[in-house]
Amino acid sequence: VQLQASGGGLVEAGGSLRLSCKASGINFRINTLAWYRQTPGKPRELVASITSDHRANYTDSLKGRFTISRDNTRNTMYLQIDSLKPEDTAVYICTTNWRSRNYWGRGTLVTVSS
Repeated sequence: VQLQASGGGLVEAGGSLRLSCKASGINFRINTLAWYRQTPGKPRELVASITSDHRANYTDSLKGRFTISRDNTRNTMYLQIDSLKPEDTAVYICTTNWRSRNYWGRGTLVTVSS
């Protein structure tokens, strides 16, 4: 199982980014996937998750600026982040559970300058 995140970078506050997570080694269509983010010294934080039938759930404090989606034809999940803030600076990591085991990608770094 591989989860390859991409799309991070350096962006000014107020800007937008779309992150991608391409999965392989799983039956993508039936899996729930999720985005977490990690900053040094803080616990990993759930951002959003999306079910096989495209139902999205968001952490309450992050609702409104984050949009999770998926394309089952491309085995890819996305995270659109709008109105970026410096506190959004983090490594964004995609994850899924496959055959009772959690898998984590290496993440993509988002840096927001003020």
